[in-house]
Amino acid sequence: MLRAGQQGSGTPSLEETLAESVPERLFSKHLELVPQLNEVYELELAFLESRLLNDDELIRNGAYFARVGDTLTRHFLMCSGQPVFLPQHSSSRLRSFFQTKQFKTGYGTHGLFPYRGKFHPQMIKGILNVMGLKPGDTVLDPMMGSGTVLIEARLMGIKSVGVDASPFCQFMVQAKLDALTLPLEPIRNAVADSVAVFEHFEQRASGLKRKRKKTADERAPELFSMEDTKAKRVSGSKKKISLPKACDQEKAYQFLLLAYLDAAGYAERSDRKSPYEQFRAVLERYLFVADKIQKVLEGVESELAPASALTHDARRLPLEDASVDGIVFSPPYSFAIDYLENDSFHLNFMGTDIEDLRGRMVGLRGEDLKEQFELYKADMEKVMGECARVLAKGRLCTIVVGTNNNQLAKILGVSADEVQPIDDLLIELATKHGLRLVRRLERQITGMANIMRSEYIVMLQRR
Repeated sequence: MLRAGQQGSGTPSLEETLAESVPERLFSKHLELVPQLNEVYELELAFLESRLLNDDELIRNGAYFARVGDTLTRHFLMCSGQPVFLPQHSSSRLRSFFQTKQFKTGYGTHGLFPYRGKFHPQMIKGILNVMGLKPGDTVLDPMMGSGTVLIEARLMGIKSVGVDASPFCQFMVQAKLDALTLPLEPIRNAVADSVAVFEHFEQRASGLKRKRKKTADERAPELFSMEDTKAKRVSGSKKKISLPKACDQEKAYQFLLLAYLDAAGYAERSDRKSPYEQFRAVLERYLFVADKIQKVLEGVESELAPASALTHDARRLPLEDASVDGIVFSPPYSFAIDYLENDSFHLNFMGTDIEDLRGRMVGLRGEDLKEQFELYKADMEKVMGECARVLAKGRLCTIVVGTNNNQLAKILGVSADEVQPIDDLLIELATKHGLRLVRRLERQITGMANIMRSEYIVMLQRR
């Protein structure tokens, strides 16, 4: 019998055990993890990456490694440096968010336009790797929202197709994809003459209903600077306000329009700055973001993969049978987020009939929450059937889904213990269509403002 402090044959001593960290036990010594990796699901995805990718693949497409031997990874290079350009009036909370999430979400063009319920891009990159997707393969996101999957896939050399019922989502995603290679001289011209750009879009938006409160400056116009006063004045004449040089080129124009709509959203939520000041700050940030990622991609632009962002119905996908090598999506959180209400100004600007769109959106159809939930289940079964149809045999469909039993319990009029979690519901629906569960990872959602406390990464395989 061994006494306390003694070790059996081959068993490390207490000192040896304490001297070695968990990452040192899991990973080869030539692999260095990125900073801020602090959750169990991240460590698990990193471990799977290290098992499934060779060194060259980790350097090019790895999500959780800063260095492989003496070579910095592309992900580290994308994320290093100043995380994002924020105006001086930005809150300390916002600045802290981008600093602590530097390797998770604030890189590439993912930071253009905030969108509720969006993925962490780093997590999506890890998921694409763990699913076995390689450059040249095709991934589908049938509910693409802000386009995280498409942007990440494009950066990784993986072809992608994204579908969303909202035309604003299609516009937003295309602008973010284009920004990876967009010529930036027109954008610099726009920053130099931002008053004219702002007035141009204000003229286009004339007559649209706004939810924004008036700022203190607008209630006291004499406090405006000359530039602000000029920028908030929209001519009542029919004369079209001209744009700076080259800003009317299609991709540049769409980029500037996205910045304007982004600023309009800020103006609805905050009265700290005038609408023009919000626009100027957003436009400067957009230029910073595009310039930073383009410098990282300089010389390897040919490695970017094609991406198609479509306005379409996920219940009837415009794709051939067994035509994609992987699927990644998150179902709509319509019980927590009214996406159309959030995007009402943007959709109205684009001339979209919002009530007609509401009748076609998964999770938003129905007279009350209970009916919405029943229709949601029926719609999601159709979505799962379509995913199974277009996915190649043996390949994976990954769903990232949050669950809030307390909220669903109120909708259904039952106790929280009686509610079937959304992840279980989707697995059940998927099983009906030949998709079997192969892995489920849990991710904790932090923050007082979040309704959901857990999110699950559900991986299903096409039989």
